[in-house]
Amino acid sequence: MERVTDAIFTTTKWRGCNPSYVATTDGVVVIDTPQLPTKALAMREEAESHGPIRYVINTEHHVDHIFGNYYFKGAGTVVHHQGVHDRFMVVYPELDPFAYAYEALPTPAGKGTDLDDPEGVALWPDRDEYYKDPNKDGIVFTGDLTIHVGNHTFQLLHTPGHTPGQVAVYVPEESTVFTGDTIFSGCQTWLMTSDVDQWIASLDRIRALDVERVVPGHGPVTDKDYINMQRSVLLEWKTAVACALAKGWSREETVARVDFSDRGPVDVGQGYMMSYIQTLNAGSLWDKLTATPPDGAR
Repeated sequence: MERVTDAIFTTTKWRGCNPSYVATTDGVVVIDTPQLPTKALAMREEAESHGPIRYVINTEHHVDHIFGNYYFKGAGTVVHHQGVHDRFMVVYPELDPFAYAYEALPTPAGKGTDLDDPEGVALWPDRDEYYKDPNKDGIVFTGDLTIHVGNHTFQLLHTPGHTPGQVAVYVPEESTVFTGDTIFSGCQTWLMTSDVDQWIASLDRIRALDVERVVPGHGPVTDKDYINMQRSVLLEWKTAVACALAKGWSREETVARVDFSDRGPVDVGQGYMMSYIQTLNAGSLWDKLTATPPDGAR
C-alpha cells in the first residue's frame, strides 16, 4: 500500500474503493475494506503488522467499501452510521451487491492484474454463509462521532449526499480527511441515487476543515482545492439535466444526450462501465428532478 504520511496508508490502484488504515500508538484504525478477497486479506496482514486493529470504519454502504468486512472478522470493532447499517449488503431490485462483488473477481479489464482477483474465487463464501455474519455489527451512530485511539483523533462526520449514511473521517493530527465517495478524484463520479444538494452541502462542510490531504473514495490522493472541482462536477450534471427538462426532453432523450464521458476515466478496473455510468447518472437525476414532492414539501 502507499504511504501517505508516517501513519497513513492507502491504495488507489485496486479495483473498488481506496481502502486505508491509520497506525496509532495504540493500534490500527481501518477506513473502508477492499472489495477483492485476496486484497482484503493482504491489507489485514499488513495493517496488523503495525499493531492490533482497533476499529474498522465504513464510510458508506456501497459494496466496494464494505464487502471486505467479511475478511476482517475478529480484527476490530466495526463502526458506521445508522444509514450504513440499515443498508449493509441489502439486495435491491436494481442491484444484488453479493452477486456484483463476485462478478468483479475476474473482470474484462483485469486479466490477472491488481484490477481483478481470480484467486479470490477460492476464498468466496456461499451466500447463506456470508449473510449469517457479514461483519456489520458494532458501534452504530447517528449524527457525528469522535473516537480517540492512541495519539490520534478520528472525527466521523455525517456527510450525506452520495449515500444517506455517508461519513467523512477527519484525523486532525495528520491534517487529513478520508471522504469516501463524497469525492471522486480525477475520475468519473457515480451519482447513483444520490441527493446532489445534500452532497454539495457536505462538500462545503469538508472544505471548512483544516486539512492538507484529502483521501477520496476513488482516484488519487489530493488536496482541499479539489473539493471545488467535485462541487463543479455535481453542479454541471444537475444543470445539464435541468436544462434538458426545460427543453422538454423525455427521460429517454435526456439519457441519450446528456453525457460527460469526456470529463475523465472511470476508476481503475471499470472502464467498460463508462456508458452505464452516464446512463445511470442522467436517468437518476431526471427521476429526482421530475418527482412529485411529498405532501407538505411544496
